[in-house]
Amino acid sequence: MRAIFYGVSPAVIALILHSCYRLTKLGMKDWIEWVIAAAAFLVTVAVQAEVALVFIGSGLVGLLYYGSLFRARESPATTRFFSLGVLFAATGAAPSSIGKLLGELLAFFLKAGSLTFGSGLVIVPFLEKGLVQQMQWLNERDFLVAVAMGMISPGPVVITATFVGYLVAARLSGSLIDGFLGSLTSTIGIFLPSFLLVLIAAPLLVRYRTNPNVQGFIKGAFSAAIGTILGACVLLGKIAIGDWLTALVAIGSLVALFRWKVSNPVLVAATAIIGLIAFPLLKPEWVFVK
Repeated sequence: MRAIFYGVSPAVIALILHSCYRLTKLGMKDWIEWVIAAAAFLVTVAVQAEVALVFIGSGLVGLLYYGSLFRARESPATTRFFSLGVLFAATGAAPSSIGKLLGELLAFFLKAGSLTFGSGLVIVPFLEKGLVQQMQWLNERDFLVAVAMGMISPGPVVITATFVGYLVAARLSGSLIDGFLGSLTSTIGIFLPSFLLVLIAAPLLVRYRTNPNVQGFIKGAFSAAIGTILGACVLLGKIAIGDWLTALVAIGSLVALFRWKVSNPVLVAATAIIGLIAFPLLKPEWVFVK
């Protein structure tokens, strides 16, 4: 497995960058959005801050720049909409103190699921900080493997939570049943906030989707998502790329994705074969250090 992910890990960085490029084509239109994205990138790389505050701040900047807050009085209903949104994000960002492992997994991934915006990739720095640095459930290389599993598995990237829950619970207890319960708990936690948000906030969003203040907030938060994804590439790149071969695999993967539009499973399979062949020949010591 170490040999496989030696080849696959740099390809994951290329997949994240390619996904980020596609997102920029959807929503990045003017200079202020790029300024917000750059600020989110710097915060993510420098301090690995919890992205909730980055998104809320960026959304407020977008609201002030694009919205009509200073041009006309805002309706009470719109004010209530934003109050609900900020309250929901702040609740999701609030820390939880739960003793049992399954409760800790549920609380952590409920919090992580509340911070997902635009793409599951934007919560990668948050997951890295929580899983590796704070909870110490995983080391850096295990975390990169978990992200890779989320990238190559069917479904959204946040399915990484399922793999993490299984890995953490199974390791601590040594039981496959506990591993299954951990994966189930983590999956519920990561997806439940989105489900609840659709039920509660979607009717309001549909009603006020043409409101310039709503659109401005979303533009700002979307720009922060772009910057956070790029920041995640830097954080993960330090783990995945450590020699000439992994750098070459990352560059080659980017070329394959942009030039020939290679599918994700084909790219992962090809880089896994490269890892299986090259790992025993090169014996990269840095893989064991990180």
